[in-house]
Amino acid sequence: MNLKLQTWLRLSRLITRNDAVLSQRLLHDGPDTIEELLDRHIVKKEKTVDDDEEDELLTRRRLTSTRREALSLYRDILRATRFFMWPDATGILWRDVLRENSRKEFEEARFEKDPEVITRLLIGGRDAVQSALDKLAEKQRQQIDKERGRGDWR
Repeated sequence: MNLKLQTWLRLSRLITRNDAVLSQRLLHDGPDTIEELLDRHIVKKEKTVDDDEEDELLTRRRLTSTRREALSLYRDILRATRFFMWPDATGILWRDVLRENSRKEFEEARFEKDPEVITRLLIGGRDAVQSALDKLAEKQRQQIDKERGRGDWR
């Protein structure tokens, strides 16, 4: 049982560390290159055809970045669902239910173009994963305390 607790602690530290880096990245949404930094803070000149191409390139980079974030979130969800190994009322493992629902939500938001909506979805997804893992870890701690005889009921 002690091994399971250590595994949970390591997992929570890893998720917290990754979540903190991701939160800073999502909230900061800072420039990836020096050109982007200069573009954001220097007075813009008249638009030309070349500028339109550059804007399109910057938009593609941002979309690629959010795509990476979305794939990272999806992988984290799949990793986190490994711990939900008990069946629901219908006999289906919670792991499978959670994976199916997350896949459905990702598919529904697949063609979303608005960066604010995408960022909100990513942050909400991260929060949901963290909240689920925190609740699971708390229940594990309560179960361990109960087995040890402390009986700490909350």
